[in-house]
Amino acid sequence: MRNRGRSFLMLLVIGAFLAFINPYNATGDLPYLLALAYWTGMIIAGGLTAELCMSFYSHLRPNGPVWGMLATGALTSAFSVTAFILFIEINFQGPVPIKYWPRLYGLVLVISIAITLIGYTASMAFDPKPEDQTANTDPTAGFMARLPVKYRTATLHAIASEDHYLRVYTSLGEELILMRLADAERELSGADGLRVHRSWWVAKAGVTDERKDNGRSFLILPSGTEVPVSRSYRAKAKEAGLVA
Repeated sequence: MRNRGRSFLMLLVIGAFLAFINPYNATGDLPYLLALAYWTGMIIAGGLTAELCMSFYSHLRPNGPVWGMLATGALTSAFSVTAFILFIEINFQGPVPIKYWPRLYGLVLVISIAITLIGYTASMAFDPKPEDQTANTDPTAGFMARLPVKYRTATLHAIASEDHYLRVYTSLGEELILMRLADAERELSGADGLRVHRSWWVAKAGVTDERKDNGRSFLILPSGTEVPVSRSYRAKAKEAGLVA
């Protein structure tokens, strides 16, 4: 919720800035408050669309490149904003010839790409960076440094991918961070843990038991959370002694 609140606030700030500079003279001579409502509405519509589509992209391609996720967000965001503008124009100004729609989309896409890159850069800036010296002595310490201070001394149990966020399970509770599972797995390459599902990484020390259900295996964390073991990762999980 903290990450989403920050994202929403950033969209409002961008909307206020665009209302002030009025790109392409889109709002003409409208009073600032009306221009603010216009631009903020478009930014929120585009932001929500980008969020949903990037989440869908991350679900389909959890190991996909960052540029693919950003491109998906920018393209779909520009589409929803273009539809928003056309709705406003058609209902308040009259019909807009279809031949102008591609040009409008192109103009919107320029802004959409800029906002997507700014948003991604800002989100990376807010992420705590690993402490290199500590990471050399403890393979999980650098990763745990990304979490709020109260989790720094916790034991890492597992990591689950949720859209383009990660839910980190520790001995002191759970926390969401903005990161891809593939990047977390690379960062934890020296840790005593492994990938057991396309959306799950577990630390061996974080597994207390195994449960079977119709031939499927589930690893039990100390919190009682059940981690599914997929067929493609079962051999590695068995080799690690996590499943029978």
